[in-house]
Amino acid sequence: MSVQALPILNSCYDTILRRLRWTTSSLSHVHQAHGHVLKTGLSNETYVATKLLSLYANNLSFIGANALLHSIPYPDLSSFSTLIYAFSKHHLFSNALRTFSQMLSSGIMPDPHIIPSAIKACTSLSAIKIGKQVHGIASVSGCASDEFVLSSLFHMYVKFNQIEHAHKLFDTLPKQDLFEWSALIAAYARTGHADEAIKLFDQMGRSGVEPNCVSWNGMIAGFNRSGLHSEAFLFFQKMHSQAFKPDGTSVSSVLPAIGDLKDLNKGKQVHGYVNKLGLESDNCVVSSLVDMYGKCASKVEMFQVFNEMSKVDLGAFNALIAGLSRNSLADNALNLFNRFKDSGMNLNVVTWTSIIACCSQNGKDLEALELFREMQAYGVKPNFVTLPCLLPACGNIAALKHGKSTHCFALRMGIYHDVYVCSALIDMYAKCGKIRAAQLIFDSILQKNLVCWNAIIGGYSLHGMAEKAIETFSLMQKNGHEPDSITLTCVLSACSQRGLTKEGLYYYNIMSKKHGFEAKIEHYACLVTLFGRAGKLEEACSVIKKMPFEPDACVWGALLSSCRVHNNVSLAETAAKKLFELEPNNPGNYVLLSNIYACKGMWSEVDMVRDMMKRKGLRKNPGCSWIEVKNKVHMLLAGDKSHPQMAQINEKLNELSMEMRKLGYFPNIEYVLQDVEEQDKVQILCGHSEKLAVVFGLLHTPAGTSLTVIKNLRICGDCHKVIQFISSFENREILVRDTNRFHHFKNGICSCGDYW
Repeated sequence: MSVQALPILNSCYDTILRRLRWTTSSLSHVHQAHGHVLKTGLSNETYVATKLLSLYANNLSFIGANALLHSIPYPDLSSFSTLIYAFSKHHLFSNALRTFSQMLSSGIMPDPHIIPSAIKACTSLSAIKIGKQVHGIASVSGCASDEFVLSSLFHMYVKFNQIEHAHKLFDTLPKQDLFEWSALIAAYARTGHADEAIKLFDQMGRSGVEPNCVSWNGMIAGFNRSGLHSEAFLFFQKMHSQAFKPDGTSVSSVLPAIGDLKDLNKGKQVHGYVNKLGLESDNCVVSSLVDMYGKCASKVEMFQVFNEMSKVDLGAFNALIAGLSRNSLADNALNLFNRFKDSGMNLNVVTWTSIIACCSQNGKDLEALELFREMQAYGVKPNFVTLPCLLPACGNIAALKHGKSTHCFALRMGIYHDVYVCSALIDMYAKCGKIRAAQLIFDSILQKNLVCWNAIIGGYSLHGMAEKAIETFSLMQKNGHEPDSITLTCVLSACSQRGLTKEGLYYYNIMSKKHGFEAKIEHYACLVTLFGRAGKLEEACSVIKKMPFEPDACVWGALLSSCRVHNNVSLAETAAKKLFELEPNNPGNYVLLSNIYACKGMWSEVDMVRDMMKRKGLRKNPGCSWIEVKNKVHMLLAGDKSHPQMAQINEKLNELSMEMRKLGYFPNIEYVLQDVEEQDKVQILCGHSEKLAVVFGLLHTPAGTSLTVIKNLRICGDCHKVIQFISSFENREILVRDTNRFHHFKNGICSCGDYW
């Protein structure tokens, strides 16, 4: 049929097909030609159908092209190849792989011309498993030795950081040019294989392939990405010493490494080099300088570099916001952001995300929520990075309704399955008291990574569910994930919440023996807390004495907090003395020591500590609690008489107090650490912020509704007892999160078992 049809096609449709030029034919012309082909009954001719397929694809009419392909009774390799190539060319990679699969199902094997298109699709979709299958098909079909196929496979494995596979293919390449050498060397560098990367770099030169600036930059950037910051800087120096002139990319690659090293002197040297080369007008270089000075806590130089720009670059502005956030200058960042926003500067999603993250990380959670709303009002679409920056703000103040809204937003945007978004959701629900919801999200993640495992283990720890945390830790390892320092911090914290000293010590010991990393400062702090809370203060001190480096404020703070629990004055004074040296302006340390003295009735020592605070201009941070009611987060301060509903709150508190007295409960005034009359102490207890927040919730929610309260300090024993009673008397489930953990009150019982 085909042989007889071709002369007819040439005589009847030659004019039409000549008009349908590959680059100029409109879709309407293609439709006309398709219609003529259908009328003549030649639509079954593969030659004609493939020609039409090309024309449809060239006009981006992929629905029509797909329909045409399915209508061909006997499509050949050319038919499939035409569409696969077009899909890949226009970045419709899923369609390309789907069509490739259909071709194989039809019994047609690919040739060396179409396999690179399938490999490109796998690479772009990060589909490593499918990529390996395509590699296997290339081998079976005899195409794996083709130069272009080999090169495509090599670059696919390089992108996936499958270095062993990439190196094997590299060795089989008939021609190893500078591009391939540079790609392989950069892959070794960014995966942390410094020795192998340097060895290959030297080998490249010996083989007659001279490195260029791209090769050097690949090494510097690769070392930086893999955390080998010192190696990145040394290679930058080596580049300069071997008479290769670093360019803007070289400088932009090495400055982040210097920032992470926090080596201000090196940073200033490179800055001087920037001035010498005249790169001050390179926006990427300026952004990197701002970022580097921010990481080195050099605020003056950071502002100076930014202010010297002739025209403000958005990248540099974003780096400045991040630098201010990193140095706890959230107010400065907000003021600067609002100034540039009001000036009409076109702020992008990175800028909005940066300022939201700045607020979340610096205690401005309500501002972060407001900025998220404002961002959308300005028409800027949040992305998969924005949500993990916002969700911690919801968790910090237990703004569950806002957190749920963000969850719904992720579903609508189609970014719910991003593992980092899911991890942030796990953390948010756990901090809002909804550990079951956190568990459900964790279970729904198909490709779990270490971040989401850490998030759920940390959630169990926060809720005092030590056994569940340990069980999940074991499950994580069975699933092939090695723990990191964060994982062990979560496990040790979980053990300390339940007083599991034996188990905690076991997990501390296996850090180096089994998992191959040494304990960091945070692990020692957990260990001090583990022993201290259990009353083993001498063991806690022994841990501090045996530390291989100087204890920081976290470690001494853990000891001081434990001394507060057990009212150990002598050790408290030792810890406090160290803390006053390390954090002279932290009022919490002075207050904690003062409270320990007060518990022992040592009022002259209390006055002495308070005088120290006055001389330094320090004030005690007031007790503060948050509760979300009707989509709004309400804040209540200890002893606050200005709240508009304080009269109703006090009335309800008095009612509850009367009921408690009937059952034999009397306020425990030993928790009032002030030298005042007994009746005043009772009044002070009534004004504790967590009590006020719980009663506020009772007044504004239906009977039986659960309440979640967040407190900025450790819950006091009297409040703990009162809320236990309220949970039983009012038939409410009440969750209170203090600085240490969650307390689940239900039917007069707390989940902590009075161990906190």
